[in-house]
Amino acid sequence: MARDFARSERVAGQIRRDLARLIQLEVKDPLVGFISVSDVEVTRDLSHAKVFVTVFEPDKAKDSLKGLRRAAAYLRHRLSQELRLRHVPELHFVHDDSVEQGSHIDSLIAKALSADKGHGERSMTDSEDQVQDQNQDQDQEKDS
Repeated sequence: MARDFARSERVAGQIRRDLARLIQLEVKDPLVGFISVSDVEVTRDLSHAKVFVTVFEPDKAKDSLKGLRRAAAYLRHRLSQELRLRHVPELHFVHDDSVEQGSHIDSLIAKALSADKGHGERSMTDSEDQVQDQNQDQDQEKDS
């Protein structure tokens, strides 16, 4: 029976969990703000790991990444103590701005909806009433 997940995916999941805990509890760099490890991608040979982090203060994203990159050697050392791997992958931190993009799109949608309501768009019931009135007028013309 084949395995459901590749080894690199299992290792990536474990690295994500361990890194999230280590960053929260052990990284004392003031540059690292409030972040979350959103995903980890590990190469098939387990030599490199791309760590995607979400920064909850977008204006401090560059500083947070700088602090994480400075702490990468320490985090890799701590991972070597946690994981049972012969070689711990090199850590490469990448800013994941999907949350920021999602909130920007949400605000654009809300703005468009409020603009539509502000221009006096007819509601569905108004449109349905207008269609019914037109149908009644046509029926009356046929009867005449």
